[in-house]
Amino acid sequence: MINRLSPARRAAIQRVSFPLLLLASAIMIALGKSDQVGFESLRDRVMDVAAPTLEVLSRPASLLDAAISRARDFVDVYRTNAQLTVENEQLLLWQQAALRLTSENAELRDLLKLVPESSSSFVTARIIADSGGAYVRSVMVNAGRSNGVLRGQAAITGDGLVGRVTEVGNGAARVLLITDLNSHIPVIVETSRRRAILTGDNSEHPRLLNFEAGPTPRIGDRIVTSGQGGVLPPGLPVGTVVAVDSGMARVEPYAALSRVEFLRLVDYGLGEALPNPLPLAPSKRPDQSLGPSVHR
Repeated sequence: MINRLSPARRAAIQRVSFPLLLLASAIMIALGKSDQVGFESLRDRVMDVAAPTLEVLSRPASLLDAAISRARDFVDVYRTNAQLTVENEQLLLWQQAALRLTSENAELRDLLKLVPESSSSFVTARIIADSGGAYVRSVMVNAGRSNGVLRGQAAITGDGLVGRVTEVGNGAARVLLITDLNSHIPVIVETSRRRAILTGDNSEHPRLLNFEAGPTPRIGDRIVTSGQGGVLPPGLPVGTVVAVDSGMARVEPYAALSRVEFLRLVDYGLGEALPNPLPLAPSKRPDQSLGPSVHR
């Protein structure tokens, strides 16, 4: 409608409107000063009328603020969860390392229980391979000729005799376990002093054979090395008799052979009593030099 007015009339309205607004403002200020009670009552009524409208208009802003706050909370939770996941993985790694070190520490402490004679020397080695076959009972350790390991040395744990070194490389050696079919250890029944041969048969319990004349071994008798043959010293603990049948006794080794991780290879200075190893047959490959052969 203002656009339809003539330019002169429109200019006149613009010249008058500003003074009128100033006059209205001055009147309202004067009324507010002269009649504060009535003016405040008017203002309260205006506020009561405008409040619902303002409340409705403010709800979208409140909802938007709440949504933004929740989004920030979700982002914080995601970041915290990711950080906790990383920390949990690190803690699990530390836990596994602690458990492994605890197990190794316990086994190394067990090795200290069986102290070799002062005149002997020894090397502590870790088992790095197990034959795992049905016909061979031997393990490979990570110490060899460069570490002072020699053929014929006794392999022991803190519980007792495990076997003896049969083959030696520069950085590794093979230990024939007392349960192997090729293992023959001169032993003695500690209670009766009766001598016998502890012979493996690839089972968990080697046999006692070739008894001397005397009383039959009884269940629970302690078996130790006799020192005959000059390969192993006397008195090394081997195991206890767990079964006797038809003159044949079975021995349970003191050392848990399936759970051993470390071995102490002890040099009692008796390796010279062993004969030199036989040369390999032409049909065998050179990489079979650490096979399960035994030279007594």
